[in-house]
Amino acid sequence: MYRLYNPNTGEHFYTASAYEAGVDVKAGWRYEGIGWYAPKTSSTPVYRLYNPNAGDHHYTTSAAERDMLVKAGWRDEGIGWYSDDAKGVAVYREYNPNATSGAHNFTTNKAEDDMLANAGWNQEGIAWYGVKR
Repeated sequence: MYRLYNPNTGEHFYTASAYEAGVDVKAGWRYEGIGWYAPKTSSTPVYRLYNPNAGDHHYTTSAAERDMLVKAGWRDEGIGWYSDDAKGVAVYREYNPNATSGAHNFTTNKAEDDMLANAGWNQEGIAWYGVKR
């Protein structure tokens, strides 16, 4: 999974598509490397949503959260990737209550998760899992 950062909005963006990552880098996003490795398939999809009003993406394994966001005006972009059912590598989710864009961050790095919490972000636990490599 490619991890990118938009220095203008503060949003992190995650995609399985090298093409999409390349297009975003050409548009000014910073490439931050591989965030984690996702399985090709599993019983746990990660849904990708887009907020056309804020220009923000969100990712969740919860169909209920996806449906709530769609009712609130977000676009359902389908399954972005899958979580590892073997629970190989935890991907942590953090929420910035002060952000209007880029309010969520996802990382496999527990030190980053803790650092963001110390900076005022809310730790929301494990969002999904990547595969061990």
